[in-house]
Amino acid sequence: MSGQSLLVPGELSPVRSVPGNIRRPEYVGKPAPTPYTGPEVQTAETIEAMRIAGRIAAQAMEEAAKLIAPGVTTDELDRVAHAYMCDHGAYPSTLGYRGFPKSLCSSVNEVICHGIPDSTVLRDGDIVNLDVTAYIGGVHGDNNATYLCGEVDEESRLLVERTREALNRAIKAVKPGRQINIIGRVIESYAKRFGYGVVRDFTGHGINSSFHSGLIVPHYDSPHATTVIEPGMTFTIEPMLTLGTHEYDMWEDGWTVVTKDRKRTAQFEHTLVVTDSGAEILTLP
Repeated sequence: MSGQSLLVPGELSPVRSVPGNIRRPEYVGKPAPTPYTGPEVQTAETIEAMRIAGRIAAQAMEEAAKLIAPGVTTDELDRVAHAYMCDHGAYPSTLGYRGFPKSLCSSVNEVICHGIPDSTVLRDGDIVNLDVTAYIGGVHGDNNATYLCGEVDEESRLLVERTREALNRAIKAVKPGRQINIIGRVIESYAKRFGYGVVRDFTGHGINSSFHSGLIVPHYDSPHATTVIEPGMTFTIEPMLTLGTHEYDMWEDGWTVVTKDRKRTAQFEHTLVVTDSGAEILTLP
């Protein structure tokens, strides 16, 4: 594995503004969102709106990812994604969600998820996950991917490649009538072939007009995940695989989650809608 020094918190830039004409999610300015009480199966109108939100989120992530290179700050990636979403009439869903201060999550190397963009400078050999969610038309679209920064060591490159493949395999396993734990079973069995850890405490989730509906989508084979998959359900799959343990520590910021052994970790995510025969990806650029 790369001999990079461990990450430390950087300096935060001021909160970015969002034009007043862009609709805010209901949780902005509140300590927590209102719990979702609606159905997991969505109407055709909601699904169509989620296609738009998902496409904007995917394109915003792509635009930010174009800048990934040694010497670029994670705050600059946030600036680009924020501007793209606002320019397309979308609100960056993470901005103000339970007090999160930025418009995407940037998780570098040993950061499992929820890294806060700041003055941290990307280095040659880093891997960096961008997690971008857009809110428009009253719904959210959520996606993430892990990118290589400069010349990355083989162990890290394979981790990234295999985590992407784990997501692809999980998506193919989605079929109406199956229990939702098929997703975690497929991911965990694939990850075990390479000795990777599978993060258990952070999961995929139901998504619609609510950022997190309450539906849990584990990435390991959980006997408790017995919800039956139905056409019209919308949720994310977002496996997080590690080069070591699945256990984690939390930074003092209350958001940044790092592997307990500080080994590297990668993640990929799509928002899906269940169809009569499988799943459609809603977060394609």
